[in-house]
Amino acid sequence: MMAIAMEKLAGKVALVTGANRGIGKGCALEMARQGADVAINDKSDAQQAAQVAEEIRRMGRRAAVAIGDVADRQAVEAAVKETVGQLGRLDILVANAAYSMRKPFLELTAKDMEDTLAVTLWGVFHSCQFAARQMVSQNQGGSIVIISSVHALLPIVNALPYNTAKAGVNHMARTMANELTGHRIRVNVIEPGWTDTPGERKFMPDEEIRRQGKLLPLGRLATPEDIAKGAAFLASSDASYITGSVLRIDGGFVFPHPEIS
Repeated sequence: MMAIAMEKLAGKVALVTGANRGIGKGCALEMARQGADVAINDKSDAQQAAQVAEEIRRMGRRAAVAIGDVADRQAVEAAVKETVGQLGRLDILVANAAYSMRKPFLELTAKDMEDTLAVTLWGVFHSCQFAARQMVSQNQGGSIVIISSVHALLPIVNALPYNTAKAGVNHMARTMANELTGHRIRVNVIEPGWTDTPGERKFMPDEEIRRQGKLLPLGRLATPEDIAKGAAFLASSDASYITGSVLRIDGGFVFPHPEIS
């Protein structure tokens, strides 16, 4: 007899920030595969968000679209309200939205730093705080999964603003986890390594990404689905005794590999 796959997030509602593409889209679709209804957040592209929402509806789940820049505190508050208004509650937040730019430290402007921190650090703060407040009001616990990066650990050159933001996110997550245990809200972090997303094409041609990906310990870049499966696990009851933890999904990226530039 064939085993029936369990939907580990059945009956839950998830909000995923930066969900139009890449890791965010992967997380939104995986939450739906695992049984959750999902709200799609994006900074501005309502058409693409609607397409992701339609993919979720084709799985038999409910979907909502909540457009807003996570760097804008009022927009984040509105996105959480929109999620609850359309889907009835909020049980899971995947704080994924981020902004990265590459420039040598000596050439950075204050605006470069401010723009990166506004989305990648402050955006996580806004998203997590409004989501946690909603979860507290429901009094049924919840799960927050923050997509950080191996940049939190590695001082990768030409990425000082992003490195700094991700390191801050990790410690912020641990502190939130400590404070929210009494509300049965778990907060955990995922550190992706080099992941095959559209955003990577800003920094390197596709051919070079493929070439260097083969030099990684497991011979390839991560896929958004690799990261999404970790997020779904941390959001599920399988991880009910895990909070304040960091799950690195990097295929060994942090191992020494001097042949990769």
